[in-house]
Amino acid sequence: MGQKINPLGFRLGTTQDHHAIWFSQPKNYSEGLQEDQKIRDCIKNYIQKNMKISSGVEGVACIQIQKRIDLIQVTIYMGFPKLLVEGRTRRIEELQLNIQKELNCVNRKLNIAITRIPNPYANPNILAEFIAGQLKNRVSFRKAMKKAIELTEQADTKGIQVQIAGRIDGKEIARVEWIREGRVPLQTIRAKIDYCSYPVRTIYGVLGIKIWIFREEE
Repeated sequence: MGQKINPLGFRLGTTQDHHAIWFSQPKNYSEGLQEDQKIRDCIKNYIQKNMKISSGVEGVACIQIQKRIDLIQVTIYMGFPKLLVEGRTRRIEELQLNIQKELNCVNRKLNIAITRIPNPYANPNILAEFIAGQLKNRVSFRKAMKKAIELTEQADTKGIQVQIAGRIDGKEIARVEWIREGRVPLQTIRAKIDYCSYPVRTIYGVLGIKIWIFREEE
């Protein structure tokens, strides 16, 4: 059997960059890691609480964290930044306060920037959120997958694979269903592949969504 590896970790250093950039001594490393997780959770919770959009997609593609001695720079890549843009400065200041409370960082400055990504539906996280919203509304999973693939094709990608696992449609036996369009060369390290796995809580139980998107070859 082919052993599956996370395509992002597999390509680190060639086509993939780290989402967090900082340095620490081995004994402080775990603290730094937990701090990153707290920042990410805080941002996601804040966005979930304050924004309910029509499509049910939060639109956070990825959160990049850079740390220096006296500064934490957080960049949020969003597909639909209009959520945070209305009353932008107030919203961002509120978010900054929330995170500073969570981390209680006294001697470090926190900077938050929001960057818009050009085609939101070429990003697996946003697509997974879209599919999750559909599944929660009891749309049939095949329809949701096909719709997602249509959206990515409009966003000019070379290939996409979507996989849903769990008690699909409330059946008693869990199964895995997948669908692929275009080519997804997972073994080619040069190929720039975006990947995400996303759990969905439905009324039958938890489903897992995995999405691989083949951007381009370098």
